[in-house]
Amino acid sequence: MTTADGPLRHTAFRWLLVGTTVNSLGNMIAPVAIAFAVLDLGGSATQLGLVVGAYALADVVAVLWGGVLGDRLPRTVMMRASNAAAALVQGLVALSLTTHHGSLWLLAIGGALNGGLGSLAGPSTQAVTPQTVPAAVLRRAITLRRLSQNAAMIGGAGVAGLLVAWIGPGGALAVDAATFLVATTCFTRVRVPAVASGPRTRALAEARDGFREVVRHSWLWSLIAMALVYHLFYGGAQGVLGPIVVGDHISRAAWGYALSAMMTGFVLGGVLSLFWKPRRALLVGEWFLLLTACFPLAMALSDNLWVVLAGAFLHGFGLEIFSVGWDLSIQENVPEHMLARVYSFDQLGSFIARPIGLALTGPLASAVGERRWLLVVAGAIAVADLAPFLIRDVRRLERRPVAEEEAGDASGAVAPEVVTG
Repeated sequence: MTTADGPLRHTAFRWLLVGTTVNSLGNMIAPVAIAFAVLDLGGSATQLGLVVGAYALADVVAVLWGGVLGDRLPRTVMMRASNAAAALVQGLVALSLTTHHGSLWLLAIGGALNGGLGSLAGPSTQAVTPQTVPAAVLRRAITLRRLSQNAAMIGGAGVAGLLVAWIGPGGALAVDAATFLVATTCFTRVRVPAVASGPRTRALAEARDGFREVVRHSWLWSLIAMALVYHLFYGGAQGVLGPIVVGDHISRAAWGYALSAMMTGFVLGGVLSLFWKPRRALLVGEWFLLLTACFPLAMALSDNLWVVLAGAFLHGFGLEIFSVGWDLSIQENVPEHMLARVYSFDQLGSFIARPIGLALTGPLASAVGERRWLLVVAGAIAVADLAPFLIRDVRRLERRPVAEEEAGDASGAVAPEVVTG
């Protein structure tokens, strides 16, 4: 293999790329559709927070099992089964809304089921990437995958508001159900080398092994802790206050445009990451992560659409540069047979406080004012993003030397192991 070879030359990666891209398209339609479905059913900001919080709570509850199963079973099996089940659930919720049988309880239950299914598949979907390409092109594979997903999320966010306006929240959720089916079909075409697993023990013991791997790396646990605080505050800002503040003071379509601007920031951050490869990618990413405070700050301070769009763009741009360095750091420094479990703890730590934030955002915003609370969110994000700089390994961790990548390029393709479905 020469250095001109890239991840797109590998069939498994191409199908993974298409499947995750379609998934991302639908994942941006669903939150907008559900938010306006709740509001159309007469729900308040607090009730919207509880409905969205049900999804987030199920996401947290199921994620550890998703990590353990992702390191036990073929990861592609986890991806296919979860997406097929999610298509069924989302299709039933869409049917209830289009036939005028929808309710807040049904939205909450459907969201919880899909949150759990997403968590069962999530660690496997992230951990499978190194199985689809040689190590030499892993960074490019990570960047291309994130770039493609973010581009799809731009489209999803951009059309979400239009779909809700044209065919209603139920019709928009039917489109989301169709994307799950397409993703399932793509994942059936992913054929990857089997991962040599560690000694098989009880599921709880395997989860503890994953936790030990996390705490072994100070850069890993410290940034997961940072993400916990970030999602505690930001989850409600985007999931609850964003549709209300922007939707009421500008327009419903403007909220979709804001999410598209954020996804545009993700894409351009990904494009930059294709060419810019800082030696201390995690440290550089942490600096850029400070830009995430711009979106809640813009919503708090202005009713001007362009100011909100700029804040959303900067949020996405900074978060994407961090995320590329974060994924690369995990996949270069964690043993392959532990990846799904480590990713599950990453998701657990990141999102465990999100349901609390979603549930409390409505009452707190009502008590102090929606825009004052958005200012609090911006300040909390800035403090949380600055704290990891105190950890030496965050400042010192370096990506794999270029010489090793070139050696990997010369070594050939993926190691010949037993291929599983």
